[in-house]
Amino acid sequence: MSAVKTLDELECAGRRVIVRTDLNVPMQAGTVTDATRLDAAAVTLVELARSGARVIVMSHLGRPGGRVDPALSLRPLVGPLSRAADGIRVRFAEDCVGPAAAEAVAGLAPGEMVLLENLRFHAGEEANDPAFAAGLAELGDVYVNDAFSAAHRAHASIEAITRLLPCYAGRQMRAELDALAAALESAQRPLTAIVGGAKVSTKLAVLGNLVRRADRLIIGGGMANTFLHARGIGIGCSLAERDLAAEARAIEEQARSCGCELLLQEDAVVAARLAPNAEVETVPVTAVPADRMILDVGLASRAAFGAAIATSRTVLWNGPLGAFETPPFHEGTVEVARALARRCEGGGTLAVAGGGDTVAALALAGVTDRLDYVSTAGGAFLEWLEGRTLPGVAALEVSGSP
Repeated sequence: MSAVKTLDELECAGRRVIVRTDLNVPMQAGTVTDATRLDAAAVTLVELARSGARVIVMSHLGRPGGRVDPALSLRPLVGPLSRAADGIRVRFAEDCVGPAAAEAVAGLAPGEMVLLENLRFHAGEEANDPAFAAGLAELGDVYVNDAFSAAHRAHASIEAITRLLPCYAGRQMRAELDALAAALESAQRPLTAIVGGAKVSTKLAVLGNLVRRADRLIIGGGMANTFLHARGIGIGCSLAERDLAAEARAIEEQARSCGCELLLQEDAVVAARLAPNAEVETVPVTAVPADRMILDVGLASRAAFGAAIATSRTVLWNGPLGAFETPPFHEGTVEVARALARRCEGGGTLAVAGGGDTVAALALAGVTDRLDYVSTAGGAFLEWLEGRTLPGVAALEVSGSP
């Protein structure tokens, strides 16, 4: 990651700095319902503005399919973005390229910002069109990518534009890259990876990459049911991808050949239905009743997973260990998350977590701020776990110098 230039190397006073950020925030009736991404984006934007840059903010919102959709306009974000940015004035441009964008940028004073209209109102964005990228690049002198969450997309504002301007990583992008490198590329050993969630099919590539990189791999959630079934263990009426038994056995064999210890649950919290406050019992995984489903890991499994964490120097987590959205099936994920948080606070373990359900589960456990890094990047985080090259990161690494 050292090849990526940072803001520490950028002299930005008086310059027009284009910042690709991620303002794809949840909204209802034109009102932002979760400002987490705005707050994260504001760190880089405020630093640039306070340094005297003319800041040009560009982002996408939703999936308008290359057509103008007033419901997906970024205009409602002007006020919330200004508040997140310590009250710095934010202008709005009715387009992201062309005369409207150029006029808005021309009116900027040093220390001010302009928010461009939704990039995806133009088909050239998702097509990574060089002409569209050139239209964006004309607006600025320097390009900063602060949107790791979109780095898995080879879009014009992420990849093509980097061939036209000097490029830098924003603070959020740099923090994400550093955290991911510390968690996998240069991890302190032993490294334990925790992978959960509903389906093996969505994470086969993740598992294949991690068994080559980790010392231990804990598999939980509905995914674990598929592995138990592949071992010939009866799992009742549990959610599982029974047709992927051969793939699960192949992952286990790969783990053995790579020297990666694969851990599945020893016991399970089972119920007849997935419903709040359902009647439950805890049984060994070898004794799941035919009319019950596995919905959480039991006490013995929580203890075993906690013991694995306690002897780990690095922990990488993606996916819950049970149906955490529905109590009481959140308890296993919460208990293991809190054990990891205690380990982090003691200084013995570096923990990096990511993925939408993972973020929600860690928030439920109240440990988000107690882990070393929690990524909200979603798809980009998952593709990184798969070992893929992310176009947005690769473009920063090979871009030219100012």
